[in-house]
Formats: sequence, C-alpha cells, structure tokens
Amino acid sequence: MRYRFGIDQGMFLVMDFRKTRLMICVAILPILLIAIFVSTGLWAKGERPETRNAEMISLGERLFFDASLSSDGQTRCAACHQPEHAFADSRATARGAFGRIGTRNTPSLLALTDEAPLFWDGRRSTLEAASFDPLIHPREMGHSDENEIIAALSSPSYRAAFARAFGTGSAGAPGRETVSRALSAYIRNLPRPPVPFDRYVEDKNPSSLSREAREGFRLFTGKAGCDSCHKLSGKPVQFTDHTFHPTGTGLQTLDGQLPLLAKDVVTGSTDPGAIGRLIAERPDLAATGRFSVTHEPSDLGLFRTPSLRYVADTAPYMHDGSVPTLEAAVDQEIYWRSLSSGHPISLTVSERASLIAFLQSISLNTGEAPPSKSPD
Repeated sequence: MRYRFGIDQGMFLVMDFRKTRLMICVAILPILLIAIFVSTGLWAKGERPETRNAEMISLGERLFFDASLSSDGQTRCAACHQPEHAFADSRATARGAFGRIGTRNTPSLLALTDEAPLFWDGRRSTLEAASFDPLIHPREMGHSDENEIIAALSSPSYRAAFARAFGTGSAGAPGRETVSRALSAYIRNLPRPPVPFDRYVEDKNPSSLSREAREGFRLFTGKAGCDSCHKLSGKPVQFTDHTFHPTGTGLQTLDGQLPLLAKDVVTGSTDPGAIGRLIAERPDLAATGRFSVTHEPSDLGLFRTPSLRYVADTAPYMHDGSVPTLEAAVDQEIYWRSLSSGHPISLTVSERASLIAFLQSISLNTGEAPPSKSPD
C-alpha cells in the first residue's frame, strides 16, 4: 500500500519507533543526571551523600584518632588537629611521627569548606584528595606508601567497620578511596559551635556583641579594610575569599636565592603529594607559596586566605606560624595592607583593641574543647 508523498507503511513504523525511543530517552534523562550528580559528589554544593552515613562518619572518627596508622605508633590525625584547639594546634608548625617538624602551620578543620582549595598553597581541590596525603607523608604520619596504611587496617575489626560503611566485597575494602571518604565524612560532620557574631547576624540584635566588638566590626569592614580578603560570605560567615594573596611573611628572608629556588620548583614534580613532601623538607621552598603548585611567577609568595572563624583559638598565625599572638597578627596585617594599598592605615590604641575584640567575637574563647571525643 502506498501513502501520500510516496512513503510506505513500513517507513511510518520506523519513524514511529524512533519517536518512541526519543521520548523514552527524554523521560529518563533527569534520572541519569541525578545519578551522575550524586555519584560524582556534585550534589548540594560539593557535599557527597556519604556525609550523612553514620557508619562512615564513625569509621572516619576511629581513623582520625588511631595512632596505629602512623609509622611510630604514637601519632594520629588528632595530634595536629586537636579538638581543644578548634582542631588546629598551638605550635608554629606541625610535629609529626618521631617528632619530625614540618614547615607549615596547622589550619583549623572547623573552618574548612568544600569551596576552598586546600592546604596553604591550594595544591588539593577536594577534601577526599587532601585527607589521605598526611598518612603517606614522612613528616606527618610517617608512611611512604599507601600499602603500609592498608596493612595497618587489616584487622578483622577494621574490615568489619569498612564493610558496614561501604558494603562487602572489594569496593568496601580498606584502601585510599575508602579511607579518604571516611575521613572526609567525619571532618565534614564535625560539630561547628556558633560564635557570638553568628547570634549578632541572625538575631540582628546589637546587644549580642559588646560595644567594642561592634566598633571593631565597623573597622573590619571600613578603615582597616580586612574584608577585602576576609569576605563576609557563606552561612555561617567564613571570612575568606578562597583565593591567594601575599602575606609579607617568608619571602623577605630569601633575597638572592629566588632564581635557584624557582629552578628547583619548576624542575620538580607537579604531583600534589610530591609537592607536599618537598616543601616539608625545605622551608625556603615552602616560602614560595602558590608558585610551588602553578609555577606562575605572579603566584610567588602568595598563600591561601585562611578563614577567620575561631581565629582567637588557633594561634600562632601565618603559613609558617611565625606570628605568635592575635595582637601581633593584627599589627602585621595592618602594616602589610598599608604597603600593598599605597596609603598608610593608622589605628589608634582604642581602635586596635576594638578590632581585636571583634576577632574574639568570631571565636570560641571558652578554653573548652568542641564536642568531640576519641573513640574507645
């Protein structure tokens, strides 16, 4: 049988089948997209679904406080990220296995966000990638190979815990991916206590802050210009722009050495783990900052802007821990900002005290540890 335009019935059947197949594809496309977002961790601004997995969080906590994962059997993640110091420590630079000293100050985990590049030089872009590095770092947990970590997790107790968190079979076995995911889930779910400034913002009640702290906030966003880098973004406010800036710390000691240092950097490995191990051995290379990652001359001496949440609880300051007190940090920042802006910023004694009072209002200042404990 023939139809108009010379198209037979068989052709219509083919066209109808293609139309049906197209409709099915359109119908299942949203489901496929959701599956991709969930499986790749792009759902909810980078939050992976496992952050709500109680078994995974529990396993991550156990790993975080387990000294048997270190090469000396005495060092744990919590040795540098101490609950009583807002999950930082009170040292200038981190101390790892066998008392080995690093070159970088330990950042607070309570101020961590998924939006920021991680480490002072931004060499890691995700918490999952960053959380495994210390385990195979010679100056942190002391191991040199991930197989040493896997061997330390071979006990029946650990294997059962991994199976509860990730399922049975090879996918749930201890390894780089599962360890990283468990640690990341625990860190993302750390209780983050509110600070007085949070109540000031939420309640819109001036009495939530002292008069001195309110004056300090006015200076922070005005005359002192602190918010040009420590942005009032995020909920709760994170006080960072997640980018890199000069700090005036470190490079001034390297006069005459920069050409050779630059050569050492650009001829070295571009692997983030290798970069971390190299700068831990050499304070001079650590002072080059973001340049050690990008090899861009404009990044020389730039470091990630840290969040100021809990800032009064995490002394000493700067990437190398060279500034011992909050007062000294304010003085250095004001001095450096005066140089970089091209005009002097002068604070009176009263204004300096007010600015410090504000910084204390975005901190705990209780001397008490946030609610976390070492597992039995």
